[in-house]
Amino acid sequence: MPMKKDNLIYLNNNEIKIEKTGENEPKRKINIAKIVGVTIIFVLILAVIIMYFIYANNEQVRAYIDENILSKEVEENSLNKILLDDYDKSTIFAYQNKIMILNGTKLYQYNTSAKEENKLDVEISSPISAINGEFFVLAEKNGSKLYMIKDGKIEWTKTIEGQIEKVNVNEIGYTTVIVTGTIDKSVIILYNEVGEELFKNHLSTNTAIDATVSKDNKYLAYAELNTSGTIIQSNIKIIDIEKARKKVSDSTILTYKADSGDLILKVEYQNNNNLVCLYDNKICIIKDGKNEKLASYIGENGNATFVSINFNNNSMIIEESTESLFSTVSKVKLLNSTNKKENTYTFEGVAKNIYTAKNKIAINLGSEIHFIDTNGWLIKKYTTKQEARNIVISDKIAGIVYRDKIEIIKL
Repeated sequence: MPMKKDNLIYLNNNEIKIEKTGENEPKRKINIAKIVGVTIIFVLILAVIIMYFIYANNEQVRAYIDENILSKEVEENSLNKILLDDYDKSTIFAYQNKIMILNGTKLYQYNTSAKEENKLDVEISSPISAINGEFFVLAEKNGSKLYMIKDGKIEWTKTIEGQIEKVNVNEIGYTTVIVTGTIDKSVIILYNEVGEELFKNHLSTNTAIDATVSKDNKYLAYAELNTSGTIIQSNIKIIDIEKARKKVSDSTILTYKADSGDLILKVEYQNNNNLVCLYDNKICIIKDGKNEKLASYIGENGNATFVSINFNNNSMIIEESTESLFSTVSKVKLLNSTNKKENTYTFEGVAKNIYTAKNKIAINLGSEIHFIDTNGWLIKKYTTKQEARNIVISDKIAGIVYRDKIEIIKL
């Protein structure tokens, strides 16, 4: 029986080879260059994860990186701009990645390069609107004309009996219209995405304040005021849309009466069918028939300067605190309606106004405009020598409106 020889070890082109010269014995190779490469990639990935974690959870580090590394600051006159000839007769909207300008009976559409792409004929002189994703509802305030615009084109139109008071649209295109000036105090009309009227809800004694449709198109919720007594009573009601279409008598599946003295201002369906309710002193959530307070912003827990629930899954509260005689710090609190998590964004100064889209916020400080998302992260900081007259914002674009121009920011 033959004897096995000793193993032979030698170096060649960065490889260590161990050979066994015996009969039917395998050869093994270790590639050092490959091991080093994999190690470097692993270290880089780990570093990115660590930096992301620090960026996400440390506001001071995030502010430093935004300013010194990511260069998120932009200045007036450094962006594409639309020239305005007739500011006083123009109404401006941000829709998808377009800027829309209503002037007279024309609705002009501009892209991010400030080039006119299209114009629509509309009979609107005093506009109110609601925009959600690809759906843009435009109506005549205290008038009868209603337009649904989708992807920059008029999808359908309606002439309403009565006076249009308020409109809203969900991300599927279901549209609510609150109407006054009929024999009822208020009428709520629901249309589907193709303009078919699904039902009307008549309020003979109460006044409708706001209406919203759930993301799955199953429920319509509305807020109403009863002013017939000595104390104003706020109520929230939820209608089963399918039952209402079939004219079932018990289509109202929930009625919630607010505490005495609480004034309801707005309702908004957010993710997971959370019905977020904005009062004059607090924010509440109704889900699965239960009402829960999310936050108080007047009185017991603070004194907010701005509040909004116009988001996909958050509510916003802005509070100010005086650091010294000449220094004020403002904090934006973003409260998740599903998991109750709170994100914050802090800035020096006082907000003059705020503008919201579904996941974006513009904070106007006068000489600065901060654009943030609902994570509390800065998207862009815009600096200007003259104060903007207005800001329009969607999830993709913002327009800084001056008397003679609109500067366009991609978000």
